[in-house]
Amino acid sequence: MNHRMTVRYEGRVQGVGFRFTCVKLAQGFEVTGWVKNEFDGSVTLVAEGEEDQLTGLLQAIRNSLLDRYITNELIRRSSATDEFETFGVRY
Repeated sequence: MNHRMTVRYEGRVQGVGFRFTCVKLAQGFEVTGWVKNEFDGSVTLVAEGEEDQLTGLLQAIRNSLLDRYITNELIRRSSATDEFETFGVRY
């Protein structure tokens, strides 16, 4: 059963390759969704997949060099909509 995870990353998360690193990390997991810069300087990530895949992606981001830019991580979980086919950058 698929789940949805929406994460808001705060800190110095824009202009450091955050989105593209997330896409690269997501390739190692069976997830779909997107990541995008927000006008307030934060980054939003929406991913859908099995719970272990979502947890793996979250941990991979935390264990990557991106962690040094993150000051706050707000996670919301919900039911998957299965609306995505891939994982990529949203503009």
